[in-house]
Amino acid sequence: MSTLTAHFLGVRHHSPACARLVSRTIAALRPSHVLVEGPADLNDRLGELLLGHRLPIAVFSHYRDAERAATSWTPFCDYSPEWVALTEGRAAGAQVRFIDLPSWHPAFAGRSNRYADAEARYERATARLCDRFGVDSADALWDRMFEAAEPGGQDDQALAERIALYFDVVRGDTGADASDRAREEYMASWVRAALAEPGAGPVLVVTGGFHRPALVSLTGAADRRSTGPGAAGPETGPEAGSSVSASADGPPPVPQPAADALVGSHLVPYSFRQLDSFTGYQSGMPSPGFHQHVWEHGPAAAGETLVQDITERLRSRGLHVSTASLIAARATAQGLAALRGHHRPARLDLLDGLAGALLDEAVDEPLPWTRRGPLRPGTHPVLVEMVAAGRGDRTGRLHPDTPVPPIVHDVTARLAALGLDGTRAVTLRLTEPGGLAASRVLHCLRVLGIPGYARTRGPADGADPEAVERWAPDPAAGAREAALIEASGHGRTLEDATATALGEQVRAAGAAPDALARTLFDAVACGTTGLLGPLLAELRAAVDRAGDPGPLGEALHTALGLWRHDRVYGVAGDPLLAGFVDAAVARVLWLAEGLHGPGDVDRGRLRALAGVRDALLHAAPLLSLDRAAVTAVCGRISAAPAAPADLRGAAFGLCRTLGHGPGGSVPGGPSGAGDAAAAVRAVAGTAALGDWLAGLFALARDELTAPAAGPAGPEGPEGRADGLLGVLDALVAEQPEDEFLAGLPALRQAFAYFPPRERERIAARLIERRGLRGSAGGLLRTPADPLLIARARHLEDDVRHLLDRYGLGAAP
Repeated sequence: MSTLTAHFLGVRHHSPACARLVSRTIAALRPSHVLVEGPADLNDRLGELLLGHRLPIAVFSHYRDAERAATSWTPFCDYSPEWVALTEGRAAGAQVRFIDLPSWHPAFAGRSNRYADAEARYERATARLCDRFGVDSADALWDRMFEAAEPGGQDDQALAERIALYFDVVRGDTGADASDRAREEYMASWVRAALAEPGAGPVLVVTGGFHRPALVSLTGAADRRSTGPGAAGPETGPEAGSSVSASADGPPPVPQPAADALVGSHLVPYSFRQLDSFTGYQSGMPSPGFHQHVWEHGPAAAGETLVQDITERLRSRGLHVSTASLIAARATAQGLAALRGHHRPARLDLLDGLAGALLDEAVDEPLPWTRRGPLRPGTHPVLVEMVAAGRGDRTGRLHPDTPVPPIVHDVTARLAALGLDGTRAVTLRLTEPGGLAASRVLHCLRVLGIPGYARTRGPADGADPEAVERWAPDPAAGAREAALIEASGHGRTLEDATATALGEQVRAAGAAPDALARTLFDAVACGTTGLLGPLLAELRAAVDRAGDPGPLGEALHTALGLWRHDRVYGVAGDPLLAGFVDAAVARVLWLAEGLHGPGDVDRGRLRALAGVRDALLHAAPLLSLDRAAVTAVCGRISAAPAAPADLRGAAFGLCRTLGHGPGGSVPGGPSGAGDAAAAVRAVAGTAALGDWLAGLFALARDELTAPAAGPAGPEGPEGRADGLLGVLDALVAEQPEDEFLAGLPALRQAFAYFPPRERERIAARLIERRGLRGSAGGLLRTPADPLLIARARHLEDDVRHLLDRYGLGAAP
């Protein structure tokens, strides 16, 4: 056994202050080993990590077996303490090693970022510190205690002691969870192994500060906080560092994944947006662009750059920033710095000063930098731009020699062979083999979320028989390589990755038929035919569990459209699709007949009945129910007083569509079902009229445009040649003002089912019916919202009546 010196530096990830401390500690200590919190399975690839990339970058790791799937990122920027430890430790001739468990290990279950702050789980301790120092958030606390200090202006040993004390307080006596214990025990074994190497000198251990107390304890070190450069050199002995009893067990083995697991780690470009705590990155430092300037040019220059960037962003967006406001902001920032004990205005001093000078109105929420997390909807535009300026827009770039996973080469070769270079829009004809092949590749990339092309035209679902697609270049195409590397977690080739992603969609959809139907269309568009059988089996099982006709109707439309139209993809007439259509029609009708009670228009259930209509009109041989049976069900629904008004109107419209045409009888239908005008009169005068019409027009909007059966006569509006339109015009004209205004929103919603040209034709018929002259288009194009105009007119009438009541009206 030998007694050697280990130095434990606890850091905050992506902290410039900690990065400077690591740099100076290495320079002073000249350690033989630098051990860094990071994935130990990458130790054989450190040369790849240090090729000379433009930071920020990240190690993307993925794992997938029959039991679980996991992905994780380990990000680095220029001022990440771990990155500085790697680069400067290697430059100093030390053996540099990652010492943490691999990212796929179960200890990281549920954690998508290795460097997620552990202290976030101990908010009580940080809340006490924030209260003690009079700051609003943990970020403000860290800035005040460590980042706002002048670089080199405080003793490094004292800084290391303060950081260690901070993390000791944050962790306190609270026991770590099982995953932290597993990681800390593994990291401690690396420390003991390094100290046991023959001829080993000082060992520097750089980990998140939360883990430092546990590592000191697990390695048997005395908890002395003199771990900065002032304690450098093995010759200073145990008094300067932490004495550790080492055993010569050798480096611990790196855990290996299951033999059948798909596992890998690859470098990917990262961005300041991903690093920024204002976009939700838990362990991110806020304003990474600002901290990059601090790292490169110092705090004074970084402050000037921040103010300049904020000013330029605001002015470029048309927001006024006067010189007087900037002078006031500078004066406020300097005053806040003096009040807070800062040598010069720090980040928060500058932001607070600018907010006070530039916000010309009160804001409803605390300023964004007083809390952690993304900006909330409705944040003031000035604050949005201030946060964006502090973030910066840097995106990393990998060295050209960086190895990439097979899927990157696969996709690159496919796009090149198809002539899809991402520089121009492409039009694909799906009836041509080349067009279909290109479409399938682009749909696979769409499903995987790979930028490059965005579809602007093409079939939206199986019900759309369009056979032409148009794809436009995506402005985010520069992020394609990073997205492809991350997609390697799904598979080694484009087909494998797409099949895995679609399988995840199926599992995420559960028993939701509409979500399963969307996945069905995606599988067909991608050419992933191996999933069609399992998908349709899931869809068929979802039919029996469906409790809402709306989502089931979406699935019915997709399946019916594929069965009818999809000769391009080769699944038209598929018997599994036919079986699903038959089951879905029966279930939709059963659910619809059980709906009772008032409610607003539900477009989902109206679309479901429209799917039933289309199935009966275009695929009747597939169905167990014939027209007479469906008409009988819809007749009962349309006559049921307790059924929602929109559903009654839709059921009536379905009866009309399946009957003998306008004016004809509907076998098994309700009394009056053959007479649309009579049916309208039965609901007229109530608030339900608009909802009922919405249902009717969703299923049979030609009922309004068709003339009434039989000759015109003097017997009333229903006898006129304008049929249902005349009935509606007369009923609306007879309604009291209050009742009309109450029903107007629903009436407008009902007429939204008509395309613009049909609405214009209806307006022309109304003008003609009333014997007026004018433009139908002008009648539809009002200077303001018609509902607003009607309410204003009603208000004016109320005011006039009130004035007349008190004799204050205008003189005759």
